[in-house]
Amino acid sequence: MLRLQRWTENDIVTMGKGGRRMTVTSRELGKMSLFAGIREEELSPMLHCLQSFEKSYQKGELILLESHAVRNVGLILSGMVHMVKEDEEGGETLILSMKEGELFGESFSCGSHMDARVSFLAAAPSTILFLPFHRVIHTCNMTCTFHHRLIENMVRMIGDKNVQLMRKIEIISKKTLREKVLTYLRLQAETQQSQRITVPLGRVELADYLCANRSALTRELAAMKQDGILDYDKNTFVLLKGASPASDCR
Repeated sequence: MLRLQRWTENDIVTMGKGGRRMTVTSRELGKMSLFAGIREEELSPMLHCLQSFEKSYQKGELILLESHAVRNVGLILSGMVHMVKEDEEGGETLILSMKEGELFGESFSCGSHMDARVSFLAAAPSTILFLPFHRVIHTCNMTCTFHHRLIENMVRMIGDKNVQLMRKIEIISKKTLREKVLTYLRLQAETQQSQRITVPLGRVELADYLCANRSALTRELAAMKQDGILDYDKNTFVLLKGASPASDCR
């Protein structure tokens, strides 16, 4: 069930799973990239000025449907959100998986065409802070000092999202499933700065992200393990010596 709560100057809270009340401190919010450089004491008045509000979603619940107008930027306070594209036959393709601290909907809310070209759904129980985009980019009568910093942070995060999308293109443009898997894992290893990687996607989601069949992905992972290219246990992968997209491509 969806739960709505508007933020006030005196309250910085979220609604947890099952309606339990959990405090989100200014310090925790300040650690998020969107609020970098904004003083802790400014956060509560800022959220009130922007008329921000939050909603909580259960796993699998739709947050925004494709073709609907996007007027708010969503910030993931907790949980995970998937950006998906549905084709005419009803099949879904996972475009991006976004975690706590990341934005979604920003490309549509700030564009000339505000209708979403994709859908967003909660991949786990999630709490989302929505910021009306028009209030973010237009300075209020109080000329709040945080506006310029907030805009700078949002532009930077939009740039980061574009890099994520370019990486997705790099992955799915590979000719073989093995190349796609290795490219995905190498990019994850680069992000996590480790050859031991924990991926945020299960097998079904990973197959969807790679535009592959789940059974084919399972077979390929088993073959890659047998060939000594990688090792894995559930969602944890280890890239072994010499692993590269060109390794024994199939």
